[in-house]
Amino acid sequence: MIAPIRSGNALPSCGTVFDYDAKEAQIRVIENEQMAAPGFWDKQESAQETVARLKSLKAIVGPLSTLIESSDDLGALLEMAEEDPDIEQEVESELQQLESALEDLELKSLLNGPHDDCGAILTINARDGGTDANDWADMLLRMYTHWAQKNDYSVSLLDRNENDEAGINSATVVIRGPMAFGYLKGEDGMHRLVRISPFNADGKRQTSFAAIDVSPEISESVEIEVEKSDVREDTYRASGAGGQHVNKTDSAVRLTHTPTGIVVQCQSERSQHKNRATAWKMLRAQLARLEEAKREEEEAAKYQNRPRVGFGSQIRNYFLHPDQRVKDARTGHLIGDFGKVLDGEIQPFLEAYLRWRVKAEA
Repeated sequence: MIAPIRSGNALPSCGTVFDYDAKEAQIRVIENEQMAAPGFWDKQESAQETVARLKSLKAIVGPLSTLIESSDDLGALLEMAEEDPDIEQEVESELQQLESALEDLELKSLLNGPHDDCGAILTINARDGGTDANDWADMLLRMYTHWAQKNDYSVSLLDRNENDEAGINSATVVIRGPMAFGYLKGEDGMHRLVRISPFNADGKRQTSFAAIDVSPEISESVEIEVEKSDVREDTYRASGAGGQHVNKTDSAVRLTHTPTGIVVQCQSERSQHKNRATAWKMLRAQLARLEEAKREEEEAAKYQNRPRVGFGSQIRNYFLHPDQRVKDARTGHLIGDFGKVLDGEIQPFLEAYLRWRVKAEA
């Protein structure tokens, strides 16, 4: 027997939920006016932002168009099935595909924050746990990089501070792709690893922590008020790869926003000017994230009283001993394959968080 679609008006209402007509109009404006304008590619940064916006729009409009067309095809199949029972299996298969596509679109409807379609500026800081924490921070950097690559997102390294023994003290990357910030903003918080330490000669179990901060990559066209008098700038010599230039000039830039205590730094470029521009973008991003958080009481409390480290403060636990599993402390979502998660298979956690947040706000 053929199962019915869950809601008789589910597909027609999709266009309203996603503001389909408006998004199609935006795509036409970007493709036919903005990208076709002379000199569009002369300003690479703004051009990349426009292309990223186009991809985010198409990530919703494309599947929705396909879904609507498929629903029309399904209607024709249902009429044929009334006369030819042999077609019922084909109808069942088509119906299952529609249900899956509809669930995917319903998930994307949860990405409705003011900056969800932006790129994500993700910073990883090693916390308690000594060298294990530095190694853990490096493992997390690899995990997010692999997740981005699996989803055809681009990853650019903005800052990387190596630890003398192993791993990293901190690193900042920008991940660009459809709804990158919307998916990754739930990763903001403390991540805890429990394993037998490879840096302990006695082979003892070690608990280590790394903190993740995620902010939206804000376009220059978005107004974020920052008083320059509130920002202290420090320059210093960049570390890591880069040749003699890195060791002889103060090309790295650190910005400290005094009112909030936010600190950002960039040393990825040889030019101090470019590093300064990127650091200001990072600062604007964090301030935008802070403003968004203030609109939600729980998020505001998290930023005002953010715990540095410690048991009970983590959002996710990763276990390599005594058994292998990864469990989110908020949603309860569990994956029993540690290696798979560290290879970038974190999408189930991201989606579980989106659904959990909706329930928590209800």
